[in-house]
Amino acid sequence: MTDGAIVTPEAVVLDFETAGVGSRLVAALIDLSVGFAALLAMLVAFTVLGRTPIGLAGVFIGIFLITLVYPIAVETLTRGRSLGKMTMGLRVVTVEGAPIRFRHALVRGILGLIDFWLTLGAVAVLAVLLTPRNQRLGDLAAGTLVLRERTGARQPTAATFRVPPGWEGYAATLDVSGLSATEYQAARAFLLRAPTLDPWTRDRLARTIALPLVGRLRHQPPPWVSPEGFLLCLAARYQERQRRAGGPVPGWGVPPPPGWSAASPVASAPPGHPTPEPDAAEAERDGFAAPG
Repeated sequence: MTDGAIVTPEAVVLDFETAGVGSRLVAALIDLSVGFAALLAMLVAFTVLGRTPIGLAGVFIGIFLITLVYPIAVETLTRGRSLGKMTMGLRVVTVEGAPIRFRHALVRGILGLIDFWLTLGAVAVLAVLLTPRNQRLGDLAAGTLVLRERTGARQPTAATFRVPPGWEGYAATLDVSGLSATEYQAARAFLLRAPTLDPWTRDRLARTIALPLVGRLRHQPPPWVSPEGFLLCLAARYQERQRRAGGPVPGWGVPPPPGWSAASPVASAPPGHPTPEPDAAEAERDGFAAPG
């Protein structure tokens, strides 16, 4: 999208079109119409049943449910798609590209009282027009975006790194809690680009990226682990940790490069398979076997 991209923990840069003020205004009007219709029905029922204190309390409870509880519940259950957004082909996602959760819908719903009800939508329109990613106050506070799902672009798929078969035991020894987002970005950028590199450049670049991470994480790879194998396991473990901390894996992303495979970019074989004899001096220096 022209107004910016979002990067997910799944090693993908999302390139989507954010919803503009026009489509969001129409979607909001549809949602507000549903709310006004429910309010009108409630007031008619109150008039018919009689103006009793219990009936009056029911009106106030109904207003609370319609203006706050209903939009929060709908966005939570539909993962960011109210009736108006469904009609206009829009969806609310987090700035990382993940589906929204209850806490995001709660913040959006509370600030929606200011964005829409208290200012008749004026604050929401101004915020969308003035922010680079078309966010209203609720989006800014909740860390969310409203994206257009109906575009002419090919539907992308998420690129997910996985531990190669036979490497699960080694991957379990990696502690990625100290890995920063920037360091992970460097590892995932290499892994996505690796199939396009010649073998020598591929190994040298993998070693350049892996060596500082080995030292900082205080990890000693076994001799049979290549720098690229280490980076692949590290990226897979990082994604696992992000999924546990942040919920479901986003379904949006960009397709991996042609020929990319999660299990293929590993220079060395796991235990039980023949491997090139490592150079002792180099293995002692950096913890990785020299390429065969």
